[in-house]
Amino acid sequence: MADDTTPQATPQPYPGLKSLDRLVGTWKVSGPDIDGHVTFEWMEGGFFLLQHVDFVHSGRKIKGVEIIGYEREFGATEPSKTIKSHWFDNIGDTFEYTYEVNNKTLTIWGGEKGSPAYYKGKWSDDGNTNTGAWHYPGGGGYESTMTRVK
Repeated sequence: MADDTTPQATPQPYPGLKSLDRLVGTWKVSGPDIDGHVTFEWMEGGFFLLQHVDFVHSGRKIKGVEIIGYEREFGATEPSKTIKSHWFDNIGDTFEYTYEVNNKTLTIWGGEKGSPAYYKGKWSDDGNTNTGAWHYPGGGGYESTMTRVK
């Protein structure tokens, strides 16, 4: 029988999450069809990055929140192999994404890695700008630039 008085070790965030540090801060998002701000901040504990979105995209006001991190499903002892996210917004959309962040690029796939719906952006040398575009299956998408404001 387990001794409930034994102190438990404090869980530590998964090392792969460090790649998301590049996103932390407030960013101006601009492009031909988009204008506004996004803010990324770590949730207490460091297991999830929160994105708060407030912009106008194609004439539509979008406010939303995204929770980004490794998934660890009920009963699992190990996290997912890739960084996933769940998006919720003021117009009722709920999306899932897969993130990959490194010193050169930010890639976000709609759904699973390798999806034909994806964002690919390149970081500036100082890491304060990301310029890229969303690409959609069958054509379409939009360009945007994300510039750190704090």
